[in-house]
Amino acid sequence: MCLAYPGKVVKLEGDFARVDFGEGTNKEGVNVSLVQAKIGDYVLVQAGYAIQIVDEAAAHQTLEYWRQILAADPSSAATRQQPKGRLD
Repeated sequence: MCLAYPGKVVKLEGDFARVDFGEGTNKEGVNVSLVQAKIGDYVLVQAGYAIQIVDEAAAHQTLEYWRQILAADPSSAATRQQPKGRLD
């Protein structure tokens, strides 16, 4: 199973971007050649590729789903520290 995680494009250099996943997590070198992403766009990233542009509300809803999943697992570190879920 493959999972994609939402993030906000904060820097573009050719076909590559820095994406902010929130909570201080940024990833350099995300390949955005499959989508027409611009700075400020929210994208779904899977295996280092932006595979879809999503609106901000959808990105935040996905983060909420992740919080619910992690909160349901008592062994998860997320039960000890909940992510805020803000990307900006």
